[in-house]
Amino acid sequence: MKLKLFIRVLSLLLITTLQNLDAQPNIVLFFADDWGRYAGIYDEIDGTNGVNSIIKTPTLDRLGEEGVVFTNAHVPSPSCTPCRSSLLSGMYFFNTGMAGILSGEWSPELPSFPIILRDNGYHIGFSYKVWHPGSPEDAPIEGSKYMYQVAGTRYTNFSGKVLKMNIEIEDAKAKVFDEAAQNIHAFFSSWDGEKPFFYWFGPANTHRAWAYGSAQKLWNIDPDDLKGKMPKAWVDNEIVRQDFADYLGEVMVLDHYISMLVDTLEARGVLDNTLLLISGDHGIPGFPRAKTNLYEISTRVALIAWQKNVIPGGRSVTDYINIMDICPTVLEAAGIPETDYPDAMDARSFYDVLLSRKSGRVDKSRDFVLTGRERHVPEAREGNLPYPQRALITDDYYYIRNFKPEREPIGIYPYRSNNDIDGGPTKRWYVNNQDNPEYRVYIDLCFGKRPYEELYSIEDDYDQLVNLANKPEYRKVLIEMRARMDSLLLDQKDPRITDPVNDCRFDKLPYIKVK
Repeated sequence: MKLKLFIRVLSLLLITTLQNLDAQPNIVLFFADDWGRYAGIYDEIDGTNGVNSIIKTPTLDRLGEEGVVFTNAHVPSPSCTPCRSSLLSGMYFFNTGMAGILSGEWSPELPSFPIILRDNGYHIGFSYKVWHPGSPEDAPIEGSKYMYQVAGTRYTNFSGKVLKMNIEIEDAKAKVFDEAAQNIHAFFSSWDGEKPFFYWFGPANTHRAWAYGSAQKLWNIDPDDLKGKMPKAWVDNEIVRQDFADYLGEVMVLDHYISMLVDTLEARGVLDNTLLLISGDHGIPGFPRAKTNLYEISTRVALIAWQKNVIPGGRSVTDYINIMDICPTVLEAAGIPETDYPDAMDARSFYDVLLSRKSGRVDKSRDFVLTGRERHVPEAREGNLPYPQRALITDDYYYIRNFKPEREPIGIYPYRSNNDIDGGPTKRWYVNNQDNPEYRVYIDLCFGKRPYEELYSIEDDYDQLVNLANKPEYRKVLIEMRARMDSLLLDQKDPRITDPVNDCRFDKLPYIKVK
């Protein structure tokens, strides 16, 4: 009798899932600027009592518990425009032309998955950041044509705006949150309820700047709770801890935005047929070895997926996901045949992983991510060419190749480097202490020139401090990682490896402007 009841329940669940799969889902992409891998649920999964243990993200945690949390999601490039060009097109950033640099130009020849969704019957729209601010009207989601920002964009400096209001803190927070609520409402008011919809919500409050000291005032985060938890390459002092804590407060703002979206979907009766994808374009800004670098703190990001009765929940998945894989995943979820995908697409859908009931490694072939960078800022100064890097990340090793080790990597002098580190208290501290011998090891580690190859053990060296590339006992590993990267870059036609070594197109106009 119990067996028959079990079979009947299982059959009903299967029928419900198939019915949901037959209908085109609504899709919401929550894609935050400079977010990184920060949410309370990641501390539960990692079990390290680390940075994520001091923040509260109840909505993210609930969606993660009911859906799928990816632990090894990495960006294709740790700079907003290259990453977004890859995400939108499903192509590696080095194949997207001028769209692969900050403030670069979007080519109409590039595929754009929101436009593909529109052309396949979706009602589309966005609020806040999709592409780089100031981009032309023909940008990847056609500029203001599908933009819903009727109430403004005060969110970009959440803590600064709240603290400048001469009213109670909670009232001030509510005013800024209300702006986002109005923008969300504007999108849904434009929807006729007939077509499926795609909505991109792109908060940028985790980008600089945020108010110094806001962590305690707005979110009751004590910076001293970060003692011993921060990346070991950083100086662990009061200024850096405060700056990091203030950033984590902005992460808690993201959780509020997600809660507002979920509540809106539920109030309109469409939550149950909506696929939620939640992620960001790279790690924390304004800190050394983070944003615009290829170390773990810059490339590894949060990724959570949720859809009721379609995505089996309660799972933590270790498959390596390149964030550009969201592009074909969304298209597959929308029921668009793979034969209709653009030929130029490099990314792979992970929709099968979403539908699986497995935890851990679901797709054994997803055992690596390839990421890289050329340059972040739109212009380089004379004698200051891009700092080209690629990284291959696997379960065991993190391999970085610095193609031009003679060049300056990210620096602390604006005239010395491309000024890739966003301004803020942490950067100012490093600038002011650059000649202090007490901190020489930190200055060299964060800003010194790097060798042609770096190799780190993921299990033994989470902070990537000990380069194993020159150690004889790791010679075999180095050769294997080097060969695997070469094969991948050749297969993807990366100009850094297909062009002549000293005549790469990334080093010439129009890719840079020499002043």
